[in-house]
Amino acid sequence: MKKISIYLVEDYFLARISYRYALEKFEEIELIGDFESADECICAMEKRQADVVLMDLGLENMNGIEATKIIKEKYPNTKVVILTSHENDSEVRASIASGASCYALKDIKIETLVEVIKAASFGAHWYDPQIEKVPFSSIPKPESYEFDKLYPDREKIKKVLTPRELEVLELLVDGKSNVEIADEISISAHTAKAHVGAILDKLNVDDRVQAAVKAVRSQLF
Repeated sequence: MKKISIYLVEDYFLARISYRYALEKFEEIELIGDFESADECICAMEKRQADVVLMDLGLENMNGIEATKIIKEKYPNTKVVILTSHENDSEVRASIASGASCYALKDIKIETLVEVIKAASFGAHWYDPQIEKVPFSSIPKPESYEFDKLYPDREKIKKVLTPRELEVLELLVDGKSNVEIADEISISAHTAKAHVGAILDKLNVDDRVQAAVKAVRSQLF
């Protein structure tokens, strides 16, 4: 069975040693590098890509949110699992919007963390029970309980967006970066970026997260 390769980014030395020691006990995963900074991890990715990156948020120079965005744009097949003590709602949302597959808090049991790593490697998403309300807090109640009137904005959005833009919006809702969107539908990253910009304009929103929320609220997909 192929092991899941992992990079660990954690600026606190004792925590980094502790995670390294604990993770090395599990045969199904392979810790191939641990780093004090996100810059070091990104440099290492140029030589050898990991299946999963365990990423802290509060780092020097480049924080974990920015690092997640860069890793997902350059290496879309690598999954990022946030491992942090930060519970701020904005930081949770920004991490997910930047491409993080999972968000775990540092009091997580090591056995559970390994299961999260395994799930992430297969493309699953997981959020710590202490913060899981955050990603789903923007989903509203339906305006009606009739199937064709649950979210009336859905039809309006379908009319204003082109079929290609709807396709891009669905991938955006899935947390895909511009590079991942481009790969998924066989277009250039520049074209993907242009489609995202058009979607933001037509939906009258400021960023990707707001566009995704609007799509989710409308039960578009």
